[in-house]
Amino acid sequence: MTGNDRDRENEALAQAAVEALVGQLDLAPKPGLPDPRDLTARATRRDHSSLRWSARALYPGLMAMAAAARRTGEPSAGLRAELGAIGRSTEHTVGLAGGGHRGALWTLGLLVAAAALEPGAGPNRTTALAKAIAAHPDRRAPRRASRGSTVSARYGAAGARGEAKAGFPHVRRALNALTTARSQGTPEPLARLDALLTVMCTLQDTHLLYTAGPRGLRHVQAGARGVLEAGGTATPPGTEALSTLDTELTSRAWTPSGSAPLLAGALFLDRLSP
Repeated sequence: MTGNDRDRENEALAQAAVEALVGQLDLAPKPGLPDPRDLTARATRRDHSSLRWSARALYPGLMAMAAAARRTGEPSAGLRAELGAIGRSTEHTVGLAGGGHRGALWTLGLLVAAAALEPGAGPNRTTALAKAIAAHPDRRAPRRASRGSTVSARYGAAGARGEAKAGFPHVRRALNALTTARSQGTPEPLARLDALLTVMCTLQDTHLLYTAGPRGLRHVQAGARGVLEAGGTATPPGTEALSTLDTELTSRAWTPSGSAPLLAGALFLDRLSP
């Protein structure tokens, strides 16, 4: 493979990841999450247009992560350190473009690197490689505790790091839900919403734990499960249950922000499928 071929493959992976993130952003109605209804940050305090713009700022960093993985050739401690350095630089760039997407950068960055390590691998192999990368500590990372790590320690939640170290089980769960919904004839946007709700049902969302506590997290999980048990978003009872959940989360300012990056990860793996 020539250098130009490698560059094109790295560009393709980065583009697929950004398009997956934008696809997640454009999905509506997402209960409690930014979507196209929030053109003026009415409900979620996140302007949808700004989030779409800043999502594009992830592209150079994701391409650099793919290149680093392809050059390294294995899920080593060295690769983990390089991905961490690229990630921190990319966070700064995204901040200048409007901010957001820290969770998406973590999820998509690991998955892009894993996909570059073994082109053509299926979702299970790609998430296994991402797990192997995440198993290494980032020794150059700032030593200050993040809000997510503090909440994880307090409540015993896996958090974003735990999700990666487990091989992104919720990404795989979302991808399976997406495939199942499609096989049942569910329209694509509704299949994606069902996949998001599948994640929300069981994810120990550290942002929700911080803002709503364990009781609030359980309430959101039960609400998401209720939509699916009503038949999913493609049915009238499911649509009604989704609307109720969305209204409630918006009124309480509860944002299940941990679920959205994992759906983006599933959409990325879906884009890589033949």
